[in-house]
Amino acid sequence: MPINGRRQQETKRDIQEKNNVFQNRNFRLVFLGALVSELGAILYSFAVSFYILEISGNNAFLQGLYLALCGAAMVIFTPVGGVLGDRKSKAKIMYVCDFMKGSVILFATVLMLLFPKPRAHIVILFVLGIFGNAVSGIFNPAAGALFPHIVEESLLQQANSYFTMKSSMEGIFGGILAGILYAALPIYILFFFVGACFVASGISEMLIRYDFTPSGVPLTLRLALHDMGDGITYLKTKKAILALLASVLFINFFFAPVTGNFLPYFIKTDLANAPSYLFDGVLTPELWSSVFSVCIGISSLLGAAILSGRPQADKCGRKVSCLLCYVAAFIIALTVCYAIFVDYGARINTFLIAFSLCCVVIGFLISCINIPITTAIMRIVDKDKLSKVNSLTSIGSQGMIPIASVLAGVLLESFGSTELLAFCSLGFTVTAMSLLFSRQVKEL
Repeated sequence: MPINGRRQQETKRDIQEKNNVFQNRNFRLVFLGALVSELGAILYSFAVSFYILEISGNNAFLQGLYLALCGAAMVIFTPVGGVLGDRKSKAKIMYVCDFMKGSVILFATVLMLLFPKPRAHIVILFVLGIFGNAVSGIFNPAAGALFPHIVEESLLQQANSYFTMKSSMEGIFGGILAGILYAALPIYILFFFVGACFVASGISEMLIRYDFTPSGVPLTLRLALHDMGDGITYLKTKKAILALLASVLFINFFFAPVTGNFLPYFIKTDLANAPSYLFDGVLTPELWSSVFSVCIGISSLLGAAILSGRPQADKCGRKVSCLLCYVAAFIIALTVCYAIFVDYGARINTFLIAFSLCCVVIGFLISCINIPITTAIMRIVDKDKLSKVNSLTSIGSQGMIPIASVLAGVLLESFGSTELLAFCSLGFTVTAMSLLFSRQVKEL
């Protein structure tokens, strides 16, 4: 081969490697750590949702209260994570938090073995959930702000797309694995495995290296409050992000109960008490929850794969608003299907098929919504303020979910699933339509 031809091939290979975010060692470590810890989180969330209903006699209010307290703990501690994330090493925050969560889950597992009564288990799970979500509130702002420090700006969309693909793959295989393990293993063994996952993730994150200059000023309560105020003042200059947060606050308020409250309740009541259902010789009721997760995971993976190969758009606000309106349409369709086929009919198999199809479409749409928004925020916000802004955006998006969880539990206990879904679909649609006509969001 001529020398010039060889050099051209080597140059082309170098360019391809530079354009592949997996050539970045730090990204690989973050990816591996998140792969393990998110698998543990999927197993834990799946097990707890059904286990609380199982040992409480399908008490929807108790389940809603658990979700609300966990959500409140995350919201309260997220500002702390935002302050720490901009002043301390983000990698150190991540591995310390994962070690803490893993250790506490293992300790809680031992307590559940020592105190086997259902009431004791409920208390342990409530305490564990509150503590774990408080730690997640500290973890998330730092983790969300790490990419711009370790990944080139031109590769941010690719990095976020690969992370979404990872989450989608875990939604597929983790959901199946969770259903199988929950049916086959005692809850103690499942929790022990979850704790080990978080510890393993912390070990991977310990190896992350990036340029970080620690602040010489000791962190005090007064300084922390000043940093929070500084983040709010900075965010006020980003009108498009503020407008988006105002809408997302209500979008999550109306969407979270569908997956957090309705789905486990539907599985434990309608499906588990049905005389027969689709593939009942193969799938337990809990495994049908895994089927829905697989549907979301596959379509979300497809959306992320498509976006990973596309150039980053300068603006995404208008497109995101339209996609949210499509999501609203499918939530309405889901509500109508449940009312016709389950609540006022006896065709639960038809609803299972319809629900699966809705999950496929919604999973794809959510992937196409989240990746551009996350990338846009990473590009717009200054690196030294990204953790604080991430904490505020997290509060803005999650702040009303605890209220939604309690309210959804009350609606389920007092009225039923159709009324809950109708409430959620109506609220989601109104919010999505208002976002569509927002001038500020069009500039995002």
